Amino acid sequence: MSDPWPEGVGRHVLARTDSTNSEAIRLASSLSGPAWFMTHQQVAGRGRRGREWVMPAGNFAGTLFLRPKGGPAAAAQISFVAALALFDALKDACGPSARLAIKWPNDVLLNGGKVAGILLESAGAGQDLTGLAVGIGVNLAAAPDPASVEKRAIAPVSVLAETGLTVSPEEFLDLLAPAFARWLGQFETYGFAPIRSAWLARAARIGETILARTGQEETKGVFEGIDDTGALVLSTSAGRRCLPAADVFFGG
Repeated sequence: MSDPWPEGVGRHVLARTDSTNSEAIRLASSLSGPAWFMTHQQVAGRGRRGREWVMPAGNFAGTLFLRPKGGPAAAAQISFVAALALFDALKDACGPSARLAIKWPNDVLLNGGKVAGILLESAGAGQDLTGLAVGIGVNLAAAPDPASVEKRAIAPVSVLAETGLTVSPEEFLDLLAPAFARWLGQFETYGFAPIRSAWLARAARIGETILARTGQEETKGVFEGIDDTGALVLSTSAGRRCLPAADVFFGG
């Protein structure tokens, strides 16, 4: 049985929209507090760096709209809050036998495949942050064609194919919203340190060689963890590197 819906958080379920992030930002001025937007059909979803996010029927597409305290730096760390909430919701949905891990910064892996992704988009400019849309996509019923993903990227998987369990998008939202409220409460009360510790305990490939790409530059190194801002920490042949943003690939 899932925890109750968090108090003071809106819940909007749509039949169809272009993107739940876009819908949340469009309606931001009418919101009195945080609110979830979920859709059964998303026709123009997007992932990181403008990539398309495909949503087969039965998958989860949702966005939590927040007005975070602490400016853009704190808003960026909510990415890790979201990853922890998504991890917990998937653990509840998939059962104890599922192998879950988080790939930096916030992709959740199920049995080694990518089952979910997170995209943060802000409203406002610079330090004048007026809101944050935390978009989450989960392959509940079906995964995209592996041929459609970037070369060297982790192959997508679905909850259904990996566990045999059928979880509806609305059932998943009822797991995700309370989990997010719990972790966000920790972040707002105690700061990033406990979020960092919890994230590291769930991280994929710590101590292994990975590849990080920023633009045209590629950096290979041993994944040491994340620093106190959330940046990726690599031990490389040229010394220790901290990368605030990168695309990460496994396999060295």
